[in-house]
Amino acid sequence: MLLPRLRDRVALLVVITATTALVSGGTTAATTTAPLPSTNPCITADLNPRIATLADPDGITGSTTLERLESAVERHTAVTELLVDHVDRRGLFSVGLDAVEHAAVMPMQRNEHEFVDQEWAARLSLDLLTRYLANLHAEMTGAPVEPQWQRFFELASDCSQSPEHAAMAGYNAHITVDLAYSVSVAGTRDHHAFDFFRIVDQIALHGNSIIDSTRSAYGADLGPLWSGFFIGDAVDSVVGEGVGTTAMLRIADVGYNSLTLAHGFALQHQPTEVEARHRIHGLWGTIDQVLGGLNYVGSL
Repeated sequence: MLLPRLRDRVALLVVITATTALVSGGTTAATTTAPLPSTNPCITADLNPRIATLADPDGITGSTTLERLESAVERHTAVTELLVDHVDRRGLFSVGLDAVEHAAVMPMQRNEHEFVDQEWAARLSLDLLTRYLANLHAEMTGAPVEPQWQRFFELASDCSQSPEHAAMAGYNAHITVDLAYSVSVAGTRDHHAFDFFRIVDQIALHGNSIIDSTRSAYGADLGPLWSGFFIGDAVDSVVGEGVGTTAMLRIADVGYNSLTLAHGFALQHQPTEVEARHRIHGLWGTIDQVLGGLNYVGSL
């Protein structure tokens, strides 16, 4: 449990930031980043051209969906190695993603007996990874970046922000926003639910690979956050016991992934598409607000 005084402060911050998110549509960040110096010790700008080439979705090759997924994963691994070798904080998300891709996702994708619909599973994973690569390529080339990823890159590039805060902003973008849109683009139907939960369950089971790789590369401890211990406890104090733990960043929790899946379904139908987009980005903004509040009181 959080200490009572800290818990009260976090609870107050959650109320304030969640209310702000509801009024503003959930897109206003809770914290602002300081102007970056011309020479930023948190990033290695000389890497930008090489990373841009590797992250370019146009460079992904293969005649089948699985082959293209293998190509995308290989290119992302090369990106991760470059960023980690230079301790470039823009790799705070890539390092965990790469670890779980190799430990959980790709072994499943390569097993032709793993899924009910193997093609759909590969299509989902490819679209999800490509969305991140496209935003990474845009960041490295100065092109427009989607808001959820712009937030991550701002935090990662700001040495005054904790690496845990930056990393969790990446997972917020990946799971809350990108995964919902990937569910839609993959043409997900009701009968794909089993395969969807097979994937997210395997990722949850290999969550330690994310924690360990991030700690090893950047000295950032995502352990308490990944379990939802601090965030879930803080939000529970406001919205009720057990509710916050489900609603926030507990990646292994079926409730949150069910919400993402539902958003993906809603995006595919014109009568619900606009509301689904609003809900997705509102939820992303609310979580970003709470992460900012926790960072402010030193819980990140």
